[in-house]
Amino acid sequence: MTNFIASSALETLGSDAHGAREAAPSAPRPDAGHHIADTLNLVAEAMAPRRRIMRGGERLYQIGAPLSQIYLLNSGMFKLVGVSTDGREQIAAFKFRGDWLGLGEIDAGRHTCDAVALDTCEVWSVGQAELFEACARRPALLRLVVVAMSGEILREREAAMSAYTLPADARMAEFLHRWINALERRGLRADLINLPLTRAEIGNHLGMTLETASRALSRLAQARVISIDDKSRREITVHDAARLDAYVRERSTSGTAGG
Repeated sequence: MTNFIASSALETLGSDAHGAREAAPSAPRPDAGHHIADTLNLVAEAMAPRRRIMRGGERLYQIGAPLSQIYLLNSGMFKLVGVSTDGREQIAAFKFRGDWLGLGEIDAGRHTCDAVALDTCEVWSVGQAELFEACARRPALLRLVVVAMSGEILREREAAMSAYTLPADARMAEFLHRWINALERRGLRADLINLPLTRAEIGNHLGMTLETASRALSRLAQARVISIDDKSRREITVHDAARLDAYVRERSTSGTAGG
């Protein structure tokens, strides 16, 4: 069953997980978030998942722990923290409401990252065998899992391409664009971002130093693509998501990677 899900994910790659470059409006669409709500409802009906409330900073699982459960985030945000080849911690990904945790680690049989809550979260958990059996009974659930896995593959590929081909300010713009896309798809306000991250954490995720991350944000502000709240430094206003995307495209042809 595991191999079937993985092979199906590869076959559907790109057909359902293409939202990384979609322009997000400043106000949520009336139907935004319905797909995620439908996903959560289907999972709740098919498997009766176990529910757990977690606080910011708590770890759901750690690197190297055996993979026995698959998780689904019902509320809040998580960061996945791995270890680079030189032994440094690296923020590999962020998870939002409706995202799965652990799907990409099924083949390894163990967790390859720490999963750390960024704020108060409700996490659902199901056993691997329970998930596979439910997918066999419910084609709609199988499709959701396939789409989620294909989305992970696509995002990993795009992140690698970004790191090698985009200059630092374009990588920052792309990061913000993906973040507002994630908010918009969940029916949340997308023009005002309150990042639960420090500049150092953002830089760590994007493969740049704290100083480079700060300069990249300042350059976007100087270009009037974003505004940064002087007091909190974490509240960012995105004036036009389409301008963020255009900025990335412009800098991808005029800049050089680095940072």
